[in-house]
Amino acid sequence: MKTQTKESQSNLTPDEVLRILKEGNLRFINNLKANRNLLQQVNETSEGQFPFAAILSCIDSRTSAELIFDNGLGDIFSIRIAGNILNEDILGSMEFACRVAGSKLILVLGHTRCGAITGACNHIEMGHLTTLLKKIEPAIELETQTTSNRTGANEAFVQNVTNNNIFLTINRIRKESSILAELEQAGQIKIVGGLYDVETGKVIFYE
Repeated sequence: MKTQTKESQSNLTPDEVLRILKEGNLRFINNLKANRNLLQQVNETSEGQFPFAAILSCIDSRTSAELIFDNGLGDIFSIRIAGNILNEDILGSMEFACRVAGSKLILVLGHTRCGAITGACNHIEMGHLTTLLKKIEPAIELETQTTSNRTGANEAFVQNVTNNNIFLTINRIRKESSILAELEQAGQIKIVGGLYDVETGKVIFYE
């Protein structure tokens, strides 16, 4: 697998990048890895990087985007924070990735059995974590299907909140970043969601 160059990056369309991620995840769940020389990629990326995607995912130790999409050095911008929540710094990072560095896709990647989502559903308060978990509250409020046992012990409720959190984050990206919204409207990037299953390793994409 070759290292991304400015030319190869510029020749990719957002749909082709999405296909690359899907194919990478398929290799991952089949325990196959693309043949790449990582040390060679260290050398080839030493003077510049041309990632094709920016992936916002959780800090969960099971959800490394580079691994679950079988990516190499220089392929993606990996943005990780508990609960894959959004803030101004993350938006700025995405704007840099797409407007400045030329990435073609933003993926908001949630995952099953997320501790941050579960903590938010249980209204956990602990130091600075309290502020972070409050950013998930809109996804909880949007979940009106569950009328009883609206806690982290209810797996279906937690999963619904997880999905809401993905969709709300995508909507916020479009609403709060005119730069990214304009790039998407012009067809230069795509903003999509995904859900990683920690039991199977499979990613379901929400396009």
